[in-house]
Amino acid sequence: MTNPYDVIAKVPSFTLWSGDISDGAQMSLPQVSGIFGAGGGDVSPHLEWSGFPDATKSFVVTVFDPFAPTASGFWHWAVADIPASVTRLASGAGDDGGTGLPAGAWQAPNDARLRRYIGAAPPPGHGRHIYYTAVHAIDIARIEIDRDSTPAFLMFNICSHTLARAVLAPWWESK
Repeated sequence: MTNPYDVIAKVPSFTLWSGDISDGAQMSLPQVSGIFGAGGGDVSPHLEWSGFPDATKSFVVTVFDPFAPTASGFWHWAVADIPASVTRLASGAGDDGGTGLPAGAWQAPNDARLRRYIGAAPPPGHGRHIYYTAVHAIDIARIEIDRDSTPAFLMFNICSHTLARAVLAPWWESK
């Protein structure tokens, strides 16, 4: 499958690295869901980025599974208003309170309506799911939308503001 973010807008890329997930590799158990019974820890991955455009004023981080058995995929995590001076999120930053997020950043409710990271949990026997983990460099410092907005609405609102995007796409399969 083509990177679903490219459907929104093809933009330049920059460097994204993680100590917890790797592009094209199986996810580690901490990044798998415990809430949905997949045996993991629902720990958001460490993310670190560089090489983004100089005009970047903030970042948005999202995790999306286009293979979820719905017509709209499943948004696992969305963080907005990360200041341009921040180029790293520690592992676990997306907990219930967003305790590892920088000042001013906020978590939109994911598709489970929780303001936190939810790990991988495809239905058993549904096959391999890919978790597109993206950092979006945007040209505005703050996204002026209701903080109860969905990640899909967040993406709609940053579409014309996205300067560049970096993506890692690990996978998980429940047996």
